[in-house]
Amino acid sequence: MRVHIGSDHAGFELKNYLVAELTADGHDVVDHGPASYDAEDDYPTYCIPAAEAVVAEPGSFGIVVGGSGNGEQIAANKVKGTRAALAYNSETARLSRLHNDANVLSIGARMHTEAEALELVRIYLSTDFSGDQRHARRIALLAEYEQKCSS
Repeated sequence: MRVHIGSDHAGFELKNYLVAELTADGHDVVDHGPASYDAEDDYPTYCIPAAEAVVAEPGSFGIVVGGSGNGEQIAANKVKGTRAALAYNSETARLSRLHNDANVLSIGARMHTEAEALELVRIYLSTDFSGDQRHARRIALLAEYEQKCSS
């Protein structure tokens, strides 16, 4: 599975850990940066390209990482076609895929241990969208609104 990942300085160490672990799990991981730690970097610089890559490559997934994960989720959701969800426990990670068909997951590095964050990512990547009509309808309504507003 192709996984695009990006972070900011607060998520830099966790991003590197996730890249290594997901690669070891057999995923094709594309690291959108940063390549080195910079305490003054800006999350949109890395999270937006990760989300753009996910949208450009249907079937791939994205992970964005920051201190809380909030800004990173917001940045990713600015990309048309992105459905980024913030996971703060195993249930939100699972439901992000099962009900929302999220193609990007946001994680707060200051909110979780490395092991907890990896578990959230593994749950997210291993959960399929349910395909239930009510969930598909809601996703279609969001896509319709997004299309209308970006014209």
